[in-house]
Amino acid sequence: MGEIKTGAEIVWECLIREGVKVVFGYPGGATLPLYDALTKYQDKIKHVLTRHEQGATHAADGYARASGKVGVAMATSGPGATNMVTGIATAMMDSSPLVCITGQVGTAAIGGDAFQETDVTGVTLPITKHNYLIGSIEELAESIREAFFIARTGRPGPVLIDIPKDIQNQTIEFEYPTEPIDLPGYHPPAKASDEAVAAALEMINNAERPVILAGHGVMMSGAMKELRELAEKGSIPVTVTLLGIGCMPDSHPFNIGMMGHHGEAAPNQAIQEADLLIACGMRFDDRVTGNLKTYSPKSKKIHIDIDASEINKNIRVDLGIHADLGAVLRQINPGVTARNRAEWWGKIKDWQEDSNERDILQAQTPVLMAAQAIRAIWEGTGGQAVVVSDVGQHQMLTAQYYDHEEPYTLLTSGGLGTMGFSLPAAIGASFHVKDKEVWVIVGDGSIQMTITELATAVQENANIKIAIMNNGYLGMVRQWQQLFYEARYTETPIFSPDYVKLAEAYGMPGYRIEKKEDIMPIMRQAQAHHGPVLIEFVVEQHDMVYPMVPAGADLHQMLRRPHPRFENMEI
Repeated sequence: MGEIKTGAEIVWECLIREGVKVVFGYPGGATLPLYDALTKYQDKIKHVLTRHEQGATHAADGYARASGKVGVAMATSGPGATNMVTGIATAMMDSSPLVCITGQVGTAAIGGDAFQETDVTGVTLPITKHNYLIGSIEELAESIREAFFIARTGRPGPVLIDIPKDIQNQTIEFEYPTEPIDLPGYHPPAKASDEAVAAALEMINNAERPVILAGHGVMMSGAMKELRELAEKGSIPVTVTLLGIGCMPDSHPFNIGMMGHHGEAAPNQAIQEADLLIACGMRFDDRVTGNLKTYSPKSKKIHIDIDASEINKNIRVDLGIHADLGAVLRQINPGVTARNRAEWWGKIKDWQEDSNERDILQAQTPVLMAAQAIRAIWEGTGGQAVVVSDVGQHQMLTAQYYDHEEPYTLLTSGGLGTMGFSLPAAIGASFHVKDKEVWVIVGDGSIQMTITELATAVQENANIKIAIMNNGYLGMVRQWQQLFYEARYTETPIFSPDYVKLAEAYGMPGYRIEKKEDIMPIMRQAQAHHGPVLIEFVVEQHDMVYPMVPAGADLHQMLRRPHPRFENMEI
């Protein structure tokens, strides 16, 4: 016979049984019973008080991405719940496993426009993998257990549980359910059929110019070893999506870099010239493909994904395999014929050499460029940090200039492109990452979206280093205005506070770097300090991110940095 527990106590009991160690949240009237009950569980579970519910959700997301576990965020009803929406949508687009718990007004008041009432299950229906409005205390424990199961299995994603205040106060005999979860209609497939494996092998072994497209799903499936085996055995170049960075070491000779809108030129050209694409756990979004009508016109296409709805959604494929990626690759790899494909690799090497000659790092510049600052951070950390980047020019430059050797070491909002993601996400990641440095790379526009979370970082003594690339602009929007709106910089110059004074006001060390020669000495001071440190890099205002595929253009029709020879180039 179980103990009598309140609904609020049952929530914490269930979280502990699901292995939750940390919850990010912000209390309010509709969650008062939950927070009162927390006093009984604070020796087993840590609650982090963020400064905004969006920050709580991003922090839980960052924890989930860094740890591979389900992140948990908590908010009150009404505005507290709706403040979570951007964080939930960010997690949904990037398949990050979250459980978001919101308080709701009492059951008798629901639908009556009560104070701080919002239909949050209705609001979040399109941006959650599933959500629950708890109707009785009897269903509470089982719903929480299902929520964690749904969030972490199949294609991971966010699940929301909305709990009315009166149910938090009700009592019931509590025993944690232990029987296997069986949800009708929810059975993520494990393996590919023998016919699909045979068809894939025929296409792979007969291809002359194959390319593997590796996405976030490689890491979500834990298929890094299998991906590498396929590439090495078949001598097949691998290009990665933004969220796929880290699934194969950047130093591996078969990793030819990031594809897409601001990807490297070589992989984009290889995709357009390929006779076979093997898409592994990626979803052919518009930032990857460019013009759909002209995308990789000469290739046959295999698409392996755990989410059946992604297959044939944007790109029609010749073979779609709906199954777990790692399992499929373990089925396919034994049958792959060893090849060297020297002619194909020769073309790719030529494209890579051309890109190297255009690289901004080859230039002597009188002012500090953001790419140089980011490369210096890579050098200063030995390439071993967990990097959490925000959204904008610095995000793309981070993808290009901070090399990653391990999975789960680049955390960024890839799908929704959420400005303000990085600072709270890094705070969340720091609760899991203990053996590496955590660096936030953020723009002067992005940091101001969630800058109040500096207080959370100080409050928790989060061991994060915050590198602000300050160019005085909303840089990526300015770049588009320069290229496509005749340089009319409407509302993109942006004022910033004195970041050094701001850091000091929040209680953390702050530094400003304007010269390349100052980077390493200040980095060493920041690295020696345990806790949050803010460094402002004052960088060139009108720098551009190259390559760039203009909207609607063919993937290989990239805008490129001028060629060649930057020895005497002035910027």
